[in-house]
Amino acid sequence: MVNPWLAMEAGADPGERIRTVRRAHEAFLADGTVAPPVRQVVADSWRRSARACAAPDGVAPVELDEAALRSYREAHPLARAMPVFRELLGGIAQDGAHLLAVCDPQGRLLWVEGHRGVLRRAERMNFVVGARWDERHAGTNAPGTALAADHAVQIFATEHYNRRVQPWTCAAAPLHDLRTGRLLGAVDITGGDHLATPHSLALVQATARAAEAHLAASPREFGTYLTALGRDEALLVRDGERLRLGRRHSEIMVLLAHHPGGLTGEQLAVLLYGEREMRPVTLRAELFRLRQLVGPLLHSRPYRLSTPVETDLCTVERELTARHLTAALDAYRGPLLPSSEAPGIRRLRTASEDRMRRALLTAGDPDQLRAWAHTPWGEHDLEVREALVEALPERSTARTASLAAAGRLRVEYGLTGGFTGRTRATAG
Repeated sequence: MVNPWLAMEAGADPGERIRTVRRAHEAFLADGTVAPPVRQVVADSWRRSARACAAPDGVAPVELDEAALRSYREAHPLARAMPVFRELLGGIAQDGAHLLAVCDPQGRLLWVEGHRGVLRRAERMNFVVGARWDERHAGTNAPGTALAADHAVQIFATEHYNRRVQPWTCAAAPLHDLRTGRLLGAVDITGGDHLATPHSLALVQATARAAEAHLAASPREFGTYLTALGRDEALLVRDGERLRLGRRHSEIMVLLAHHPGGLTGEQLAVLLYGEREMRPVTLRAELFRLRQLVGPLLHSRPYRLSTPVETDLCTVERELTARHLTAALDAYRGPLLPSSEAPGIRRLRTASEDRMRRALLTAGDPDQLRAWAHTPWGEHDLEVREALVEALPERSTARTASLAAAGRLRVEYGLTGGFTGRTRATAG
């Protein structure tokens, strides 16, 4: 079976693959159609990049200046894994043909290391520390696509969405906190066409696993962690073992985690179905199936979790309470179970999003406001867009772009009058 995450099968002609994929890429940019020999993982990434309006000829934006980058990466968990990355990948990064790069979950490059000549060439496409290389801002590329797909992947030459990046080939793997399942970022090697081999993909995968084990090798015991932000199916991690839950089970686990004292069957049914649609029989069946999955973690009379379960939503709340807004932003991976219509989940989702937005608007930090405005869940947030305009320096390019984006949203929402960044017009 062909590995779909590898760029080329054995014996394939790199030159011919570059030409055929380039034609497919131009056809996709022209009419949105994509067909073989483009791999499915690449086709999916092209479509995500197009939906996000990634520029096929632009450069990735630099979001962290030198001062912000220094303090941010010193506190980042992956800083402790850099000795592992350098030991396993540093040698090839200094051979004059490759780069070693490490990014955070938002695709911001925290470390880019290698031969000085290769670094200079990479600067031409803004593959530099502080730049944002997620798919939304840089199109299809190995670190960005590894984060989006949550899987190690190679991206070969013309598979890149951005034409500026097509002379390069790269392989990247995501990294997780083994205790919580939380995505920490990705590790990447970037170079020429010779990287399109099984060896390079296996190497970054092995490096990622070694780094994860290194980060987990501390005296603290494993616990139970539930990840439910930005995903419709929650991930439960217990003692290092990962379990993906179905949608209804995800809702039940989130609600019980946030009610440690327990809930009666009637209370849980109201939170899941609403008062008018309570389904006791259906709920009992769901709880029976959930108990088969999680065993003694689920107790009854009242329904509760036998041990404390930390959630990523709790992590965000804790960081907000401590006024660590940057850490809260990093932990907030999107709305809570975004497709859920359960009344209890909807209330938690709205409350968490409102608290995050209030904290951002109160702080008024342009980097934090920009980070929120550039997410799928924040891109239509007019209040944040206008606050960003207020926070940016007069006559700056970023302020001009943000003002234009705010203007487009005002038109979209049917608001009359203009917005200059000094006064807000009222709704019509």
